[in-house]
Amino acid sequence: MPQQPGSGELPAARGAFATPVELGDLATLKALAHPRRQAVFQHLTLHGPATSAMLARALGLNTGATSYHLRELARYGFVEETDGGPSAHRERWWRMVPGDRRFPPRSRQSPEMRQVMDELNHHAYAGDLELFERLQRDAEDGPWADAFLYSRGSVRLTLPELRSFFEEYIALLNRYKRPESETPPGARTLLTRFLGFPAPEPTAEPTPETVNDSTAEPVNEPAAHGSSEAGPKNETAHDSRKADHS
Repeated sequence: MPQQPGSGELPAARGAFATPVELGDLATLKALAHPRRQAVFQHLTLHGPATSAMLARALGLNTGATSYHLRELARYGFVEETDGGPSAHRERWWRMVPGDRRFPPRSRQSPEMRQVMDELNHHAYAGDLELFERLQRDAEDGPWADAFLYSRGSVRLTLPELRSFFEEYIALLNRYKRPESETPPGARTLLTRFLGFPAPEPTAEPTPETVNDSTAEPVNEPAAHGSSEAGPKNETAHDSRKADHS
């Protein structure tokens, strides 16, 4: 029986996790930054192995295009051919290659790499938000209608603490990963996205006049949807050095 978010006990710690791999090669980043390749990779991540024809129908492309993008993704280790089963005949089936892939920190990115990363992130962020909004809007009533988790918040950390915070988050994801044979009935794939960034520095120190202005009207802003003031959803802050953790 599936558990509700936040209830029950944590799964026991599992075996060794994938070693993080940094995607520091510009050609590799360019291959992944292509919007259609991101769509192909996302579809294989969500729905499992598929042929180029299946991907073409799902993504509104032609099979020549999907075959080309699959070969490019395979060239850089993002996807690979797999056995499609007895009914596969001569069709080529592809699957997403699991792994802990990470982008290089921005401080070590060249100007050209930053440009590629900005394009990649733009498409990824927009696609994630569109998918979240669409699936939440179209969700049918039932227990999984409440499974669209959302959190906003802030936390004050040093850079070493931030690195530890991020690695603990990845370790938590890994703790819940398990092979299909150990996955209980009723479980579904949950998409997770982790985004965090430093808040802008204050532009100016407050003056005594602004601090002691007794004539100012107090302003009570409504709590943002999904924050801890508005309901049970937790406030957190996140780090986004992650490329893909599948």
